[in-house]
Amino acid sequence: MRKMLWICEVLLAGLLAVVPQAALAQLDVSNSRRNNSLGGFDNTGNLYGNNPFASEEEGSEAPDPSDTTRKEKKIRKPLESYFFSDSLRALPSVQWTIKRDYNRIEIQPMDTTLTDWRIDYPIYRKGVGDISLGALGQASMPTDYFERSNSREFTFSQPYDAYTYNLENVPFYNLKKPYLHMTYLESGQKKYREENFALTVAHNISPSTGFNINYKARGTRGQYDWSRTKNHNLSVAFSHTGKRYSVHAGYFNNHIEQRENGGVVGEWAIVDTTFEMPSGVPMRLSSSEAQNVYRNNAFYVVQSYGIPLLPVTESDFSIAHLPAVYIGHSFEYNSWSKIYSDKRAKYTDERGAKDDKGNFIPTEHEYYDNWYINPTQTRDSIYERRISNRLFVQAQPWNRDGVVGTLDGGVGFDLYTYSQAALESFVSGRYHETKKSSFYVYGAVDGKIRRYVNWGADVQFYPSGYRGGDLSVGGHLSLTAKIKQRPLILDGSFRLEHRSPGFWQENLFSNHYVWFTPLSKETDSRFEVSLRMPDYAFEVGFKQGVVNDKIYYGADSRITQDDGAVSLTSVYARKDFRIGGLHLDHRVLLQWSSNQEVVPVPLLSAYLSYYYEFWVVRNVLRLQLGADCRYHTEFYAPGYNPALSAFYNQRDVETGNYPYTDVFLMGKWKRMRIFIKYQHLNMGLYGGNRYFSAAGYPLNPGMFKIGISWGFYD
Repeated sequence: MRKMLWICEVLLAGLLAVVPQAALAQLDVSNSRRNNSLGGFDNTGNLYGNNPFASEEEGSEAPDPSDTTRKEKKIRKPLESYFFSDSLRALPSVQWTIKRDYNRIEIQPMDTTLTDWRIDYPIYRKGVGDISLGALGQASMPTDYFERSNSREFTFSQPYDAYTYNLENVPFYNLKKPYLHMTYLESGQKKYREENFALTVAHNISPSTGFNINYKARGTRGQYDWSRTKNHNLSVAFSHTGKRYSVHAGYFNNHIEQRENGGVVGEWAIVDTTFEMPSGVPMRLSSSEAQNVYRNNAFYVVQSYGIPLLPVTESDFSIAHLPAVYIGHSFEYNSWSKIYSDKRAKYTDERGAKDDKGNFIPTEHEYYDNWYINPTQTRDSIYERRISNRLFVQAQPWNRDGVVGTLDGGVGFDLYTYSQAALESFVSGRYHETKKSSFYVYGAVDGKIRRYVNWGADVQFYPSGYRGGDLSVGGHLSLTAKIKQRPLILDGSFRLEHRSPGFWQENLFSNHYVWFTPLSKETDSRFEVSLRMPDYAFEVGFKQGVVNDKIYYGADSRITQDDGAVSLTSVYARKDFRIGGLHLDHRVLLQWSSNQEVVPVPLLSAYLSYYYEFWVVRNVLRLQLGADCRYHTEFYAPGYNPALSAFYNQRDVETGNYPYTDVFLMGKWKRMRIFIKYQHLNMGLYGGNRYFSAAGYPLNPGMFKIGISWGFYD
């Protein structure tokens, strides 16, 4: 509480100190926004606008030709990379991610506005959110079936995909000024505190060369017994995007510690009983000291060199508009490890059964049925390493925005090492290693027809060996029209995948689960179409998929393969209404599964956000005041198995039909954002206290959150 009061005092002092300078500061901001909105020609007639790297002295005063003592400053060359359009070059800051297989980047939004600032859990940023274990940093799985990962690489870490770095979500920046951004949020009493810290440091050495460091620490000390979580993620990245040569390189590390409580002993502990503190709720693994520790280290480099097929003249700002060939190479070293430990212990369910008179009878249970290696305690260690090399060629027949913009082709070679305990390990003292290698070829084509049509197709095939016969082929088409100068975008895509099971799905030797079972390949086909009107904050989409021979974890947490076809259908709609300062934001997802025992999904999921946004002081302080609500209908939500780090299809209890509501007050004062929220406002008021997401795992109880986010650009 003292720390919270101290933070409030610091915030108040900062606000009072900034008020007198607000008018002058806003004048600079307004001029910056006006200049940034100019794309192509600016008001001086320059094709690429004023040189963004010129100093203030250069832009404000012309040198006196009679002054021979004044040295003329050298104007730095602007960004010339073929990756960026003229409008992107004019921005003061650009953020992007890279593609592992292709010579492409994807532009990402900078997180400096109030737009989604109220959503502090990354698992709720996309669509209608995830099914989760309840707290920040804990395991989760997207509610939308079509958003779930199909990767076969270290499946044990997939429940933490929303938090971890990988090669294709590591951010890179191009900045006109050095950038420092810090975020700190906290909630709850010190003993049960939830903390969310993020730091970004980015700097451009030259217009084309820069580096950045991103660090995030998120987790909770545990509202419920034995639920402490630490999630630390670090990325160090370097990029050079020159006129011909580009390179993206770096290192990232993910470290996760998750204490496991196995969920409540029964739903009655939440629904029918009131405990003085959440830590008093009885859990199934609270006395067994169960814990998972994950470690990930990765190094990577993706580079390419462009060879123009026509002479480059002084009028050619970049080679994006010339016929060219790019030759590239991608390398990645990626290792993951997981250690699961626990001790044998029983738990008591006070309402496990009833006698003849209807009275509850306590029953004792063990969480795991089998103890294959050690009958008293567990220490399962699993390790996976992948070394990837890719050589690719990208042809640019005319220009990068042509009808056939780029033609891509490449070959890849992956080396895998899998390590786990085996029966002979207890004699030799060494863990058993299995090595695999895979070779594949891939290609793609992309093009544009002016600003109205974007199209593309890609294919990847494994000719032989490990994963031999795997195939992925897909295509996309995007049509853009304008109604009263407002864009209307129709997107369509198709993908067919024929993929092998993951190594750990076929081979596992641990204290609680053992299987060595060959499985058939899955076949997954999907068709998607969506209609978007960005200026009206409207989007509607339809997805249809059919999966054959689906591999999943059954009700007993063991790997199971369905021998038929499962059809999945979803309809997603998003519409945000604005009436003056009143915002009424809606995201709704409808899903149908032809076999709920194989692929369980809720019929209806929704995320609603209603808030009022207004200026407290015009052009100085802007606030949001409102409420968020998440809801899904009842269904047999997946359970979670700590030893396997996997969600499984339980058929014992249904969860859902509970509106989880937060209220918030958000503010933006110059470069600082202020965060105040009360999470789970309706606890004990309405909904019947059935606040479960994953089966057996209650969401966090009501708690107050406060924090700030501050960006520095000089």
